[in-house]
Amino acid sequence: MTPTEYEYLRKFLRDHSGLDLSADKQYLIESRLLPLARKTGLSGITELVQKLQGLGSSVLATSVVEAMTTNETFFFRDKVPFDHFRDTIMPEVLKARAGRRSVRIWCAAGSTGQEPYSLAMCLKEMGAALTGWRVEIIATDLSQEVLEKAKAGVYSQFEVQRGLPIQMLVKYFKQTGETWQINPELRAMIQHRQLNLLHDFAQLGTFDVIFCRNVLIYFDQDTKINIFNRLARQIEGDGFLVLGAAETVVGLTDAFRPIAERRGLYKPNDARAVAGKPVLAGAVPRMAAIAGL
Repeated sequence: MTPTEYEYLRKFLRDHSGLDLSADKQYLIESRLLPLARKTGLSGITELVQKLQGLGSSVLATSVVEAMTTNETFFFRDKVPFDHFRDTIMPEVLKARAGRRSVRIWCAAGSTGQEPYSLAMCLKEMGAALTGWRVEIIATDLSQEVLEKAKAGVYSQFEVQRGLPIQMLVKYFKQTGETWQINPELRAMIQHRQLNLLHDFAQLGTFDVIFCRNVLIYFDQDTKINIFNRLARQIEGDGFLVLGAAETVVGLTDAFRPIAERRGLYKPNDARAVAGKPVLAGAVPRMAAIAGL
């Protein structure tokens, strides 16, 4: 791969996905795109670049972005955010939403589904506290391929052993051969949608809780600022934003403030600007009613 080809691919990936590669990541591109090139009948990176330059937006362009997108995830990843969800977020949300008895949660960059399903299990474990409530979890990702896996809810033995407590595996999954599938009731709680965070997401409506973890670390500073400011418009004034351990709003935006002693947890800074915003008409095609908890 020539320096010119590498610079073209860096710009291509930044423009199409927000992925901001440093000048020394040639090995990463080669390791992920060479197999793709061969799979599509191309001789290597040079021919792949030529095809991209000639085709513009295409199936190949989508395949390149998906091949370069990191989809590392596992159940209850990092544990702390889910402790916050159970012990801090949901108690406050239940109190604040007692009048309307509904909650909207967005998992941005939900990948193959482990994060949204972990949240669904947390909600089920709350039992009677959510009886009669409507809970909607929207899980979005750039990659249609990983969304299809998330919808199916089928995981290998290795995947269910990563972070998933054995009691939840037995309670919420059914084993078929060497794989495990999450039960239909939990699958029905999640809406999976393809979404590029670089594009407008106002059509999703507003949320009480937004999980946007371990994705902004790949973006440059201007892109992070832009996304944070747009997230602030999609969250209720008393809602919660959850970021990954290596991510922060500090020094980037005043739209959110960190919550003391709650690592990775943030609230909108100017509640008056976003409080009480209605969910956009048409933004909720269905609500997953939690009944019999």
